[in-house]
Amino acid sequence: MASQQTNRQQVRHRLAGRSRKEYRFGGARLIGIAAAGVVMGSSSAGAQSVENFYRGKTINFVIGYPTAGAPDIYARLVVRHLGKHIPGNPAVIARNMPGAGSLLAANHLFNVAPRDGTTLGLTSPTIPLEEVLGVSQAKYRASQFNWIGRLATNPNITFILNTSAVKNISDAFDKVAILGATARSSTNAVYPFVLNNVLGTKFRIVTGYEGTAAVMLAMERGEVEGLSSTYDGLKAQHEDWLKTKKVNIVVQYLLKRHPELPDVPTSAEVAKTPEQAVILRTVSSASEIGKFVLTTPQVPVDLVDTLRKAFDAMVKDQDFLAEALKLRIEIDPLTGTELQKIVSETEAVPADIIDKVKAIYPLN
Repeated sequence: MASQQTNRQQVRHRLAGRSRKEYRFGGARLIGIAAAGVVMGSSSAGAQSVENFYRGKTINFVIGYPTAGAPDIYARLVVRHLGKHIPGNPAVIARNMPGAGSLLAANHLFNVAPRDGTTLGLTSPTIPLEEVLGVSQAKYRASQFNWIGRLATNPNITFILNTSAVKNISDAFDKVAILGATARSSTNAVYPFVLNNVLGTKFRIVTGYEGTAAVMLAMERGEVEGLSSTYDGLKAQHEDWLKTKKVNIVVQYLLKRHPELPDVPTSAEVAKTPEQAVILRTVSSASEIGKFVLTTPQVPVDLVDTLRKAFDAMVKDQDFLAEALKLRIEIDPLTGTELQKIVSETEAVPADIIDKVKAIYPLN
């Protein structure tokens, strides 16, 4: 009882510190803070300063992918730089949790990980769409995660060895190219799978590889001919393939063409009907969510704000940007508030479009 009284006093003290104007226009937010104090108690900075809360703590960063791929590269860049921007300078450590196209990690973050601001994660950008589509393995509500910020868009592409009979997307309608992938629900399988089912391309998708790096090794061994991955990931892992034209990029799964790929069509541009284009744009919307950082649901508002401010400071930090340049990866940030809005809007996609996407999306 004494603890609850202390919490209520702290909330009243915070409200008293606001001006009348701030209270009037920020009322919804202040009510949210008070509610958080009732539901979650004082397990975080509600009973102490944020700096004291994080000092000496370790933040676990869960990566829903294996090592060496583009998502892992982005996540580990955050691991190396984020802590210095968080009051108290906590240590940040990486933990890879691949499986089920990163749904294993998403489920862990939603259902198992502590809800106290000490766990962050990076998973597939398709998790909001997969939830809406009713993927059986999706045991979470994407909009209930606290989205901290986007590092970059997810410029997904399909690229194929120049020895393949498929040289461009037109060839893929009457010739077969074998693509490697991790899992049926992963983006490197989903995008070409949807293209097959919506447009009639003939990509053959072989799943079971540990990650994109493993698929690229399989390409070198001649096991498969191509991969649907990210453009920046290809540049980071095999820029030489681009320089020597060892691979052809045949399609990109973005809402608009990437500045460096002006001659490669988007999947929606390949569509033959307006309905096909709408379906392909819905699936490609994950590109806007991109590579991101999120934390668990029900984290106290002050800690979410702290993590978002730390993220915003990190993506402007010169050391961070210099290392990103060295790694040859793109940085195209978006704030956590803006990202949260995009995720929430996914739940508002018209039911008839969702039904059409369900008909062709690999749900399991």
